[in-house]
Amino acid sequence: MPQEQSPARKAFGDIAPGLADFTDNVLFGDVWKRPGLAPRDRSLITIATLVALYRVNELPYHLKLGPENGLGREEIVEMITHLAFYAGWPAANTAISIARQVFADAGK
Repeated sequence: MPQEQSPARKAFGDIAPGLADFTDNVLFGDVWKRPGLAPRDRSLITIATLVALYRVNELPYHLKLGPENGLGREEIVEMITHLAFYAGWPAANTAISIARQVFADAGK
């Protein structure tokens, strides 16, 4: 039975197999597994950074991963609301729109 492809392999493994390998093995295989922070905290930091830097391509993936790592929908929305004052209204407004779609797709 063939092994299921990782999200990175599905997204860009065909054109950038090395980047997919780094994503799978270094980023999610090492960095995300380091004992200094819990996965929930890493998700909180990552989502906040993606919102603040207006990284809308990666945001949906991490908005899906956050609840798997223990973040609640209300916490995510509150974080985005808080970031409106530090990262800017347009960034927060865009993030809320993306979160709405991700939450709807997840059936929440």
